[in-house]
Amino acid sequence: MRSGSIILVAVLLLVTSGFAPAAKSKELVFLNWPNYMDPGILAEFERRTGISVRQSYFDSDTARGELLLESEGKGYDVALINGASIRILAKRGWLERIDESSIPNLKHIDPRWRSAFVQAEDFGVPYFWGTLGIVYRKDLVPFKVSSWMDLLRPAEELHGKVSMIGDGADMIGAALKALRYSLNSIDEKELKEAEALLQAQAPAVKTYRYLSLDEDSALLSGQIVMSMMYNGDTRMLQQHSDDIAFVLPKEGGNIWTDYLSILSASSRKTEAKLFINFLNEPEIAARLARYVYYATPNRAAEALLPAEFKSDPIIYPTGEALENSEAYRRLPPRVQKNRAAIFSRIVY
Repeated sequence: MRSGSIILVAVLLLVTSGFAPAAKSKELVFLNWPNYMDPGILAEFERRTGISVRQSYFDSDTARGELLLESEGKGYDVALINGASIRILAKRGWLERIDESSIPNLKHIDPRWRSAFVQAEDFGVPYFWGTLGIVYRKDLVPFKVSSWMDLLRPAEELHGKVSMIGDGADMIGAALKALRYSLNSIDEKELKEAEALLQAQAPAVKTYRYLSLDEDSALLSGQIVMSMMYNGDTRMLQQHSDDIAFVLPKEGGNIWTDYLSILSASSRKTEAKLFINFLNEPEIAARLARYVYYATPNRAAEALLPAEFKSDPIIYPTGEALENSEAYRRLPPRVQKNRAAIFSRIVY
């Protein structure tokens, strides 16, 4: 172990015990989804360390990629990265390689999630995992939703009241699954069928922006009655209404893993490692899971969660729909280019 790592581990021990050395106030910039962090946890991190965390937000994986592309990976210290994007961003040289000796709480992470994607173990620390499905208003949709086709071929009375996630992988993936194909399909005929399905749906779509999760959400007001949504976000909306329902369609969907990555251009890498290590203290990780309603990859934290949380079928799905679900895989450049063109033709 290098002397610098020894110093960092000593600091980590002080922080963990609640006795951080006095230091000049510092700020980390964290690129994240909205509603994906407990403000109280950030306040506790600042109390312990003197380091504040300012969040900057994106509303789709595509938007996050565009922000990083515009800045060439600069201006952020820690970023929330979806598993399928880690290899691409690492290849650009924008992500710092994970030094396990400086993040000792990595020992709590389930190896399954650390290595779920190519190079994820080298450049990211698993944050949460989950699924992508359909959220809807069961009081305003006159049938029980069970299939992607319910969203992609909406009943006429629902036109103008459905929304999609403005992300090429998620949109095209949902269309492919609806057609009983792999969401990683590279077949041109299958992709053309998926595009045709999305083009036919487009006049019925009110927005391609991710819905807000607060009391002003369009789903709560009834402006939107059905949408794509990540599973745990449904639980946030259900705090405001019992009429919100979620389904992982029978055809299956995307099983995703989000990772915390340190940006290579960051001048606060030591502080970023402290932050990631803090988030993986078992008690903190368990508290965070209960706040965001997602499944934690931290095994020690999971052991602290109540039984009703771990048995929640929305947070921890089981059954045929989950068996039919897939994680995104690396696709050939020509296929990526084709998918980007499909997305542009639909959304722009």
